[in-house]
Amino acid sequence: MGIVYDISNRDCYHAIENQPAYRNQKEIRISQINKLEESLLATGFPYYHSEKKEEYLEIIKVFLEQTHGIRRLGSAAMDLAYVACGKLEGFFEYNLSPWDVAGGAFLVQQAGGTVTDFSGGTNYIHGKELCAGGKIHALKGDFTPIR
Repeated sequence: MGIVYDISNRDCYHAIENQPAYRNQKEIRISQINKLEESLLATGFPYYHSEKKEEYLEIIKVFLEQTHGIRRLGSAAMDLAYVACGKLEGFFEYNLSPWDVAGGAFLVQQAGGTVTDFSGGTNYIHGKELCAGGKIHALKGDFTPIR
C-alpha cells in the first residue's frame, strides 16, 4: 500500500498492490507523453551531500535544453504522486531516504509507471537515488540521469 497526502490541495493519493492508483477516489494513470522534448520533469536539490553536484548540474542543463521544463516542488513524495497522476512525466533526485520515496514510488508503479535507481536497477528505496517516469522512462539513454 502507498499513500501520499497533499495537504495544500487536500488530495489523497493512494494505491494497493495489484490495483489501480487513485487521487481521492478517482483512478489515475501516468502521462502518455513519450517524447522528452514534450515532457515536464521534477527534481530536488540535495543540500547536505554535494559529491555529485557538478554531475547533477550537468544533467539539469541537458534536461533544461531537451524538455519542456524542470520543476522543484520540494517534496519527493509529491513529485512522485504527480508523476503517478500524469501532472509530470518524470522525477529524479539523489540523496533520498526511504520515507521520502516508498509511498510515491509505489503509486507510480500502480499507475503504470517505472521506478529505478539512476543505473536502471531496483535499489531506489535504500540506494538514495531514484528515477521515476511514465512513457519517457523507456528512453533509457535520454532520461536515466546519472550513469
